Amino acid sequence: MIGKLGEKRSLVESRGPSRARPLPQLRHAHILAGLAATGAVQVSAIAEELGVSDMTIRRDLIDLENAGRLARIHGGAVDAERNRPVAIDRDEPHFEARMQRQRAAKERIAAAAARIAGGCRTMALDVGTTTLLLATRLRGQSQVRIFTNSVRIASELGSDGPEVYLPGGRMRRDEMSIGGSAAVAQFQALWFDIAFIGVSGITPGGLYDYSFDDADMKRVYLRRSGVKVVLCDASKFERMSLVHIAALRDFDILVTDAAPPPAIAAALAEAAVRVEIAADAATSS
Repeated sequence: MIGKLGEKRSLVESRGPSRARPLPQLRHAHILAGLAATGAVQVSAIAEELGVSDMTIRRDLIDLENAGRLARIHGGAVDAERNRPVAIDRDEPHFEARMQRQRAAKERIAAAAARIAGGCRTMALDVGTTTLLLATRLRGQSQVRIFTNSVRIASELGSDGPEVYLPGGRMRRDEMSIGGSAAVAQFQALWFDIAFIGVSGITPGGLYDYSFDDADMKRVYLRRSGVKVVLCDASKFERMSLVHIAALRDFDILVTDAAPPPAIAAALAEAAVRVEIAADAATSS
């Protein structure tokens, strides 16, 4: 009798009269099975599946990372082998150099984004190369009001297109973006039908950018918009830079030019983000 009771207790840890909690080795096996299936797991999802706290799963992830079995990210973990290495961009390239990178892909993304924007009346346009290309496709839409912290976008739209609103603040020279507390406060008081956000990188852990000031305004757009759209060409998958902007669950649609790698695709699906692949004009007819 004692032997059988000891064997039963070896499988679970007591968690009160009505519930039992899997032992660490069983939780670890469950986490690793999830990674093998999808390439990424989220703390909250695993905790709910196993009926334990988020803190318990975070400790499990630390143990597994120390053992070299996975790599922790914001809110979860990814398969250590599938996702090594993640590239880290420490310096921001000049705007014109970025504009030439993946230009054809960015043009396709901008065209797809313009179709998504159809029917919206108040629109937030973030700084960046792809959002600037989107702005060129919005000329002549006089019924639209566009709010942007990009001086380039405001200049591109000129005087014959949509109404354009810029916040007050300090302009970052190369990016020609307006930021700072005054700019954030002005746009924080508004509400937009849709926002288009540019990023420097995306991983299962979320969105990244180079600048603290620009990241602050991106978060405003994400908080204050009915529909949140991220524009990101495929060269930015599995890339990180200085500032973590937001988690994947904080936006609604990703417009890109190629299918994301498995770990990002799984994390996007978990976050209920819709992925729009901008097709090449030659293949979409």
